[in-house]
Amino acid sequence: MSATPALTGPPTTAAALSRTALWLILGLVLLADALDMIDATVTNIAAPTIVGDIGGGESLIKWLGSAYALAMGVLLVVGGRLGDKYGQRRLFLIGMAGFTAASAVAGLSPDPALLVVARAVQGAFGALMIPQGMAILTKTFPRDMLRKAFQLFGPLLGIASVGGPVLAGFVIDADFGGLSWRPVFLVNLVLGVLGLFAATRLLPKDDGDHRTVVDGRGAGLLAVTMFGLMFGLIEGSTYGWGALSLGSLAVGLVFLALFARRQRTAASPLIKPSLLRNKGFTSGLFVGLLFFAVTSGLTYVISLFLQQGLHASPGDTALGMLPLTLGIIVAAFAGMGLAAKLGRTLVLIGMLLTMAGAGWLLALVLTSGLSVSLWALAPAVFVTGLGMGACFGTIFDIALGDIDPDEAGSASGSLTAVQQLANGIGSATVTTVYFHFLADGSVHAMKISLLVVLAITAVCLPALRLLPLKAQEGVGGH
Repeated sequence: MSATPALTGPPTTAAALSRTALWLILGLVLLADALDMIDATVTNIAAPTIVGDIGGGESLIKWLGSAYALAMGVLLVVGGRLGDKYGQRRLFLIGMAGFTAASAVAGLSPDPALLVVARAVQGAFGALMIPQGMAILTKTFPRDMLRKAFQLFGPLLGIASVGGPVLAGFVIDADFGGLSWRPVFLVNLVLGVLGLFAATRLLPKDDGDHRTVVDGRGAGLLAVTMFGLMFGLIEGSTYGWGALSLGSLAVGLVFLALFARRQRTAASPLIKPSLLRNKGFTSGLFVGLLFFAVTSGLTYVISLFLQQGLHASPGDTALGMLPLTLGIIVAAFAGMGLAAKLGRTLVLIGMLLTMAGAGWLLALVLTSGLSVSLWALAPAVFVTGLGMGACFGTIFDIALGDIDPDEAGSASGSLTAVQQLANGIGSATVTTVYFHFLADGSVHAMKISLLVVLAITAVCLPALRLLPLKAQEGVGGH
């Protein structure tokens, strides 16, 4: 759930559209974001079944989520700039068409390599599609409707995050046509075609501003940085820390330094240097990176523990994960009214609730082991979801609290990209910890993973004091 851009000016094309057309456009944008949210989460449930069908082992489990998030995160800011340059409508259509086609390839993949490539292509085209929705809404909606629209994102995308894993679990159990996990991706063909049909009819035409500069070199450096670090991490944790994995990590670090240098020297950098001198923004960047990483990894590990440790079916695992997302939805609705009053205190409450839920899970795992039931886990999973929901959106909205208006677009895009990259890093890192200790049993692996989550979340707490006290007026979480 990404950071919402500040409301900085009146729309440019709203007068030409009826209110009915505007709400239909909102529905289309929500569909695009829901497709992203669903596909970012379905593999949390589907991964063990996919590996059981086409092979790939631990490495495929790690790459299924990471490939999608890596491509999405690296290209997200560039996708927004391309929309400014060539027109949001054009990029939205290209993004949805490519996302739909890549979903078909993913659903029909006969081997792990093609599936990982398809997941990366999904993320890449998603990065072209998702930023355009916010820009289109900002240009077309009157301010009063825009505020209402932004308030819908958190709860509705929370519901989409429920739909992803639950859909995956029940679809796999149903085994439609003997296709097992494949309809999890193939359903996007129906949704994508409907979205394309609606987009061609609803979205206003715009030519973009061809004077907009897109820093392709900076995006390339960031792509090599993240791929090097993630490949090294996954390769090393799966096959041992040899020359290939260590070399990949070293390449990632070198290109990270080159990317940082590029941000200081480029005429139109992906991240404005002034933002990195803003302690509130950089603190939000740091806290968001760590928190979204560990919660993404925690979600993945809970699913693995339920399926591999407790031997729950995909459908039962989906039900076992349902309290997590229900907690996210409840907290997202509550946060709509509390964020303005509590400010960064709401983030503190959310992190403490997340730690309480993870600690409760740890106690249950240690005391009951593999005899623990899904019903016994449900309250702890729900509390964890409450904590995550209180922080999703709120962290980044508050991080934008004291930036200048002309920095809002760059800042919001950067934070959203960091969130996607954190999802990829977290799913790779925490599952790496889980698999590393799995030789000593699922209980031990789950215990260490939860301790890592608790430790990293605790590291975030002191940095909260550096965040702005509250979000900017007119910024709403989603």
